[in-house]
Amino acid sequence: MIPPNPKDQHMEKPKVIVIVGPTAVGKTSLSIEVAQFVGGEILSADSRQVYTGLDIGTGKVTKKEMRGVPHHLLDIADPRTTFTAADFIALGTDALNEVLHKEKVPIVVGGTGFYIDALLGRTSLAHVPPNEELRATLEKMEMDELQNALKERDPERYETIDVHNRRRLIRALEIVEALGKTPPPQTESPYTVLWLGLNTEKDTLKKNIHQRLLERLDSGMVEEVEQLHANGLTYERMEELGLEYRYVGFFLQKKITREEMVSELEKEINHYAKRQMTWFKRNKDIQWFEPNEKEKILEAVKIFLN
Repeated sequence: MIPPNPKDQHMEKPKVIVIVGPTAVGKTSLSIEVAQFVGGEILSADSRQVYTGLDIGTGKVTKKEMRGVPHHLLDIADPRTTFTAADFIALGTDALNEVLHKEKVPIVVGGTGFYIDALLGRTSLAHVPPNEELRATLEKMEMDELQNALKERDPERYETIDVHNRRRLIRALEIVEALGKTPPPQTESPYTVLWLGLNTEKDTLKKNIHQRLLERLDSGMVEEVEQLHANGLTYERMEELGLEYRYVGFFLQKKITREEMVSELEKEINHYAKRQMTWFKRNKDIQWFEPNEKEKILEAVKIFLN
């Protein structure tokens, strides 16, 4: 283990390591190795792993997989309520400060690029109050109309949004109406950040996604969703929670067959991975590595901290 130097005693900004990349590429296991290497603590940046009970479907790290490394920002919200990017920034900043106060290295890991950029000051949150009149109009529109409206008015945001999430589409259009487009990136971050990106060739990622989906189904993903519903999580809310919860919910409501659930879900997860990469490619500070380049990654970490 190398001695951490997350914060210089003088004027240097606190050091933060970030690990990003598409779903199913291996960020979780890499982050634990990096944390053990530097004596760091992990901050999960995943918009669904914040919710209690969303475990198998989101691939939430287990206690055993953590191998003793402290993790933050998991299981901090009730899935029946909406957890926002502003909530994430508030709690994420507290967690960052807590780790830095211990003179440990914070390692921010996840696939929700917007949360990561907002937490580290790379992008601004849109402080746009709800426009009830506009929302009432948008609520009457079909999903494809909302999608087309956003595509036309803010094509950049359209490329990275979950296009099947009505709530997010409506909020994005509300922001566009108020500001013209999603706020531009900030130029100054309060942290010195090492951006590490994990990616692999498309065919390999597709295989990973396929394999992982089958493993999650074998591990009881359908039963997890049944249990969540029994505990009061509506199918309507599951649609907003996206991907696994949306399609397993459709299956449990007998709207689609099991085969359709698996094939649609796999297709959507591949689309999601593509949207994630569209977001991350805009950040030119990310150093990209293949999952098998662990030694190169640890060398980059060592240089960054020393």
